Amino acid sequence: MEKGNHSEVTEFILSGLTDRPELQVPLFGVFLLIYCITLVANGGMILLITIDPQLHTPMYFFLSNLSFCDLCLSSIISPKMLLNFLAERKSISYTACAVQISLYIVFTDVECLLLAVMAYDRYVAICNPLLYAVTMSRQLCKQLVSGVYAVGVVNSIIYTCLTFRLSFCMSNIINHFCCDVPPLLVLSCSDTRINEIVTLVLMCCFSMISFVPVLLSYIYIISTILQIRSAEGRHKAFSTCSFHLTAVVLFYGTVLFMYLRPTSSYSLDTDKVASVFYTLVIPMLNPLIYSLRNTEVKDALRKAMNKLLTNS
Repeated sequence: MEKGNHSEVTEFILSGLTDRPELQVPLFGVFLLIYCITLVANGGMILLITIDPQLHTPMYFFLSNLSFCDLCLSSIISPKMLLNFLAERKSISYTACAVQISLYIVFTDVECLLLAVMAYDRYVAICNPLLYAVTMSRQLCKQLVSGVYAVGVVNSIIYTCLTFRLSFCMSNIINHFCCDVPPLLVLSCSDTRINEIVTLVLMCCFSMISFVPVLLSYIYIISTILQIRSAEGRHKAFSTCSFHLTAVVLFYGTVLFMYLRPTSSYSLDTDKVASVFYTLVIPMLNPLIYSLRNTEVKDALRKAMNKLLTNS
């Protein structure tokens, strides 16, 4: 469609992770394996938590939602990425790009906020164990998860509407393996100052409701653990939050690397590598982190396997 002296963009071309032909098939194999592990691990975690009554606790309720979020986040990115490794023309329609961005933002935000909610859950479990059952009631857990999804959806609508109000009338090649806001802003021939201001404001607000609660929760948790006199007691208390702490360090560490490094070192190519980590690798690692050294999960899995073998 003609608009002035420019041709309005109706589709985008994704540059992908690399333009080297000899790496396309090996990378396809690697990321197909990652995606399959993500599907099996997260799907298995959700099923296990659903069928085992002993895992019907607030911590595992939040964990099942985290697994669902990881499953969705990976499925938003992986299929198109895998297809593009083998495709000659790595195109994505304007509408599909908008949908991918909106869902990508929803589940990235939900994952971030779920980790904050889980930090609060661990804070109550360690710092106020006698009030845990009363404080973390089923109703509160459902309200917290509903609030997390509501914030994610609202944030996504704002970002998506702001991004696609812009005109894309220059190059249509996105320097990324998926549709994302920063590389799209580079392609816009509109004034993006409003987008940058709103993004800064939203990031500050989002940091307050996600990162700050995690930080405060762990300050209180560590303080409480250090006050426990016996080494066995400290170890037991720390083990109840070690899985979540590992997931927090992985996710927030990647995000902080992306957004807090100096402007002079900013690179979309570096962002692509970081994006691979928190959209594809972390969703694969999270269920493994929570299951490999978690006695309750391993016991539940053992019982499920024994029941399956007995019935067969």
